[in-house]
Amino acid sequence: MKHTIITLLLCLAALRPALACDICGCGVGTYYLGILPDFNKRFVGLRYQHRPLTTHLGPSGNRTPLTADETYQSYELWGAWNFGTRWRAMAIIPYNFNRREIPGSGETGEKSGLGDVALMGYYKVFEQLTGTSDNKILIHSLWAGVGIKTPTGQYDNSERTNASQDSPNNFQLGTASTDFMANLAYDIRLMDLGLNVNASYKINTENNYAYRYGNKFTANALFYYKFNIQNRLRIAPNAGIMYETQEKDETQKRYPVAQSGGYATTGIIGLELNAGRLSLGANHQLLLDQHLADGRAIAGNRWMAHVSFAF
Repeated sequence: MKHTIITLLLCLAALRPALACDICGCGVGTYYLGILPDFNKRFVGLRYQHRPLTTHLGPSGNRTPLTADETYQSYELWGAWNFGTRWRAMAIIPYNFNRREIPGSGETGEKSGLGDVALMGYYKVFEQLTGTSDNKILIHSLWAGVGIKTPTGQYDNSERTNASQDSPNNFQLGTASTDFMANLAYDIRLMDLGLNVNASYKINTENNYAYRYGNKFTANALFYYKFNIQNRLRIAPNAGIMYETQEKDETQKRYPVAQSGGYATTGIIGLELNAGRLSLGANHQLLLDQHLADGRAIAGNRWMAHVSFAF
């Protein structure tokens, strides 16, 4: 057990980039997983995410006539399918709704449409079940995965050309780039008390408009407890923390975009319900610490809800 935890920590450290977001947690290319619904073979579901962001702040983080209040919403059709006992395939198909208001000028803008589809494959490295000295059951598992994000969402290059070259390029439905992801998912549970840890690293490529979003690292740890009510309903409250960091975007392969990249630390509290094949869940994500876009952007608190069906 001790060696397993040490190995996991080393893997997480290896995934973290040396450099310090799209803006962390907002905009295009965000694929937060959290605790998956309970399923043995496969599941399909619908997930909703709501993420506010304030951009174009002044040098000291103050609001100016150019400051924009942006809201990123997405409905995601997602699902996973287990092949045997060790292989898993997962897909996320988002439909995005973006809204931007600039109070200083009275301008508003909206975009909606298909986002960038993500496809992932996982391999179960191990799963172990043991009994403790006081007759309690301890089970833990580690999954490793790789994935690809396809450029299915619309990218509007005028957003970039009409703005300052140092401004964020976040108000998009897609990145117009093919990107790659690596993921580790570890879960350990003693009877009904558990810890779920996820870490992912996304490598972004340059799109056809000579723009490359910065590579991004995300990690979250969630404690949960499962209450079993008459073997019909399982309720699992959970709480934890998430950390995101992203390199600065680049244009023409070498020019960094000053108002991009950064980091954010988020506290998470949520609830998962399972009744037979039906699963419901929601969480609230409270921003605890952040430094985004060289201090020119502030992310607001976010929330997510999902419903899924195992079959």
